[in-house]
Amino acid sequence: MALPRDEVRERIDAIESSYEFFLAYAAQGLTTDQGSKAGGQLRDFLGKLEWALDGLADRVAEGTRGLEPGDAWDDMVAAVRADAGAALAAVRLVAAQGGVSSQLIDNLNANIHLRALLTDMFLVDDLMDA
Repeated sequence: MALPRDEVRERIDAIESSYEFFLAYAAQGLTTDQGSKAGGQLRDFLGKLEWALDGLADRVAEGTRGLEPGDAWDDMVAAVRADAGAALAAVRLVAAQGGVSSQLIDNLNANIHLRALLTDMFLVDDLMDA
């Protein structure tokens, strides 16, 4: 079983790699993901991102337990919870579509909650061992 901080970092890697894949997918101008190699990969990355977001705030809370200042970390966990929840809703909605276009993925990548979460997690990662 992974240590909480290691799992947080694993989830950060999954979020970042998904975001980067989505940038490349969006640039392809595809009208659907069906029948293409990139489409199969897209579904894998959507699944990976869903895993990373689901329960993320709880893992961050575990991984930062005991770090000071405690109140500030509690506030950060609350921000991660809100951003991850909103981003997860968007990811699940996109993943539920029968066909996913490059335009749709471009809009997902532009989602303010996903972008905020990405920067939240970079901050958390830097501060967990500070």
